[in-house]
Amino acid sequence: MKKINILLFLLLLLSVASCNDTDFSGIGDPVKDTQFVLPEEAVAGELLVKFVPEMEEILDRVSLNAQAATRSGIPSTDEVLAILGAYSFERIFPVDSYNEERTREAGLHLWYKVRFDENADLAKAMSDIAKLGEVSKVQCNRRIYNSNRKVKAQQEVADSIFKVDGVNDFPFNDPYLPLQWGYINRGGYIFEQDWATAKAGCDVGCEEAWKKCTGDSSIIVAVLDEGILINHPDLAPNIWENEGEVYASDEDVDKNGYKGDKYGYNFCSNRGYISATNADDSGHGTHVAGTIAAVNNNGIGVCGIAGGDAAKGEAGVKIMVCQVFEDGVSTTMDLEAKAIKYAADNGALVIQCSWGAMSSEANMMLGFMPGPGDDEEWQQTYPLEKEALDYFINNAGSPNGVLDGGIAVFASGNEYASKPSYPALYDKCVCVGAIAADYTPAIYSNYGVGTDLSAPGGDADYYGAATSEYNNGGMIYSTYMTEGKPSYGYAEGTSMACPHVTGVVALGLSYAAKLRLHFTAEEFIAMLMNSASNIDGYFKGEKKYNYFHSSNGSPTSKISLSTYVGKMGKLVNAAALLEEIENSGTKMKLPNVYLSPEAVTTIALERYFVDGEKMSYSCSSSDESVATAEVVGTTLTVTAKKSGVATVKVTLGNGTVEEIVVTVRNNANGNGWI
Repeated sequence: MKKINILLFLLLLLSVASCNDTDFSGIGDPVKDTQFVLPEEAVAGELLVKFVPEMEEILDRVSLNAQAATRSGIPSTDEVLAILGAYSFERIFPVDSYNEERTREAGLHLWYKVRFDENADLAKAMSDIAKLGEVSKVQCNRRIYNSNRKVKAQQEVADSIFKVDGVNDFPFNDPYLPLQWGYINRGGYIFEQDWATAKAGCDVGCEEAWKKCTGDSSIIVAVLDEGILINHPDLAPNIWENEGEVYASDEDVDKNGYKGDKYGYNFCSNRGYISATNADDSGHGTHVAGTIAAVNNNGIGVCGIAGGDAAKGEAGVKIMVCQVFEDGVSTTMDLEAKAIKYAADNGALVIQCSWGAMSSEANMMLGFMPGPGDDEEWQQTYPLEKEALDYFINNAGSPNGVLDGGIAVFASGNEYASKPSYPALYDKCVCVGAIAADYTPAIYSNYGVGTDLSAPGGDADYYGAATSEYNNGGMIYSTYMTEGKPSYGYAEGTSMACPHVTGVVALGLSYAAKLRLHFTAEEFIAMLMNSASNIDGYFKGEKKYNYFHSSNGSPTSKISLSTYVGKMGKLVNAAALLEEIENSGTKMKLPNVYLSPEAVTTIALERYFVDGEKMSYSCSSSDESVATAEVVGTTLTVTAKKSGVATVKVTLGNGTVEEIVVTVRNNANGNGWI
């Protein structure tokens, strides 16, 4: 979202403040007289507390026996909680039996949310809890707001204020693809301002990239945003489904700690029902999702960068809905952290995050409130957020899949500031700035050192007419909803640039999956950066614009483009990324498995061999008393029998042979791949 509107879209999802945390070296090392300055967005009567590892056994007695308790079981802590009038003591991340081991390795099981009397002095409560030797970190549960900005829906190409000159020779039959200049920019757009033009090639390189790949359903992208209209005809086929779960039911079929999470989860209301059609929903999540994975070549609406090719029966990437904002209702930092971890634990390789703190260089005179200024301040202020992100980055994917690790893509922010915001500025995240249709920086986009990439984000103040109530010039067109019904609409901001990069990442991972190549997250991000196009050469002279469309004729403002040289990153390039992928990575191999007796696991063999879905397979086990193996179609099923080690040999129809080592142990933690 753009400018002042982001004040509502996350009233700086994490800006300023000082929900500080205090680190201790261990038990018996309290910090006394700690002073905490709380933001207005701090939730009254709630604190997020991380305990030291030595308290694990005591905490488990409480948290593993009840969903929510009233006390911790730690005497000194409970004394403070009693004084505060605490009525709820709950582990932030629910127990997921399959992922509990790595949750504990990351220390996330030690984070708890404490609820107490809302009239209690929150700053004093933080100080009192921080002094406890059993406590490692404590922070307020900051409230985070979404945006209520309305995006103008357009269902007719004729309604656009710009048109395309010449023949619309586009690769897919989706009628609104010509409006999506961020994918394919032919140049020649006619905008309302005579100083603003579009330049051919100012796009993310979809036209050439689509000749090689259009998407792959094995790639899952988690969209952390408002709810997504999951029945939108241009999105529904590419919405992720959690097999076995019943939508919005009260049953947790897969025992991951979340009930009814068929398409993802609504962390705002703590249920599987995805909300996207209420009166105050802005359509932001639906718009973002369309840029990544709207269905291509289906004869309706728009395209997605990794939306597949419906006419050829090629599925696109899957969108996992992680709803962290709901109509007019804010979310909190514990819910955001839960969504990030949920994405990692349920198969997402990429998280799409068009939100963040405001830049520390944001101008308060323009209505912006500055956020954290450096890594240290951010990590100390929001330690839970950092730990959740690190968990995703380190644990998403698989050593045996297309990607080992996770890729977090964040918008840089929309405060016209010379420094990106957090978490985008965190060096383990991909930070995205926005450009207009002529390679120039979008005037609202944050920039500066730490901006990794730029992508089309729209720039209505540059292309739009002065004093217009709303203007679509040069904005981003995507899926949307109007009065709860599927539609299409324009929006702009680094919120729109961010999913362009996410879409390119998803398309690149799809191509890697097609070629059966494996990468680490670090390797893939390096290719993403190396393949991007330098745009500094376009930053010359001045750029004029109508700030908020508020002038009465001539533009009221201008920027010197030389200020942006070296500070907008490079323009993401899908075609160049796919070329790099072809000559990189390692060949995927079948994974070894580690099982407990009587446990069963399956492996989709087609995912490990080029054209694997067309091959025939056979298998054998070296010791069927330890483990048996069976192939049906392209699915290998391994069943553990007793403790021991066996080798499963898989033979392809072309004569290729691969072996899997199966280890069966009584103390195996569940079942799964090594």
